[in-house]
Amino acid sequence: YSVIVAPNMFGEMMTHIGAVIQGGFGMAASANINPGGISMFQPLHGSAPNFAGKNIVNPIATIWAGALMLDTIGEAKSSSLIMKAIEAVLKEGKCRTQDLGGLNSTSEMGDAIVNKMIDLCE
Repeated sequence: YSVIVAPNMFGEMMTHIGAVIQGGFGMAASANINPGGISMFQPLHGSAPNFAGKNIVNPIATIWAGALMLDTIGEAKSSSLIMKAIEAVLKEGKCRTQDLGGLNSTSEMGDAIVNKMIDLCE
């Protein structure tokens, strides 16, 4: 499905199941779209306060949420660039956070995605 409309409780359950299927909470972005007002974009895992300051979480869901926001506000080209960079970094397999079986930090994964975006623009 591209879009599922559900009450909050059931929507929350479905997004958690979907996150597990696609690789875990570090890989799942969430968009709560309000066509008539303010929308909200976030990683499915929320703020993950237990991991704050440890530089060990996967930043992809947060970066992906930003791409969803950009697409929603009409910045499809920028959104696409971010998504292509995420895909390329994952396909290369050189940078992996702990949840993906690697040893790289949050910062290293973020830097790898930014560097890939730069490469894609050249």
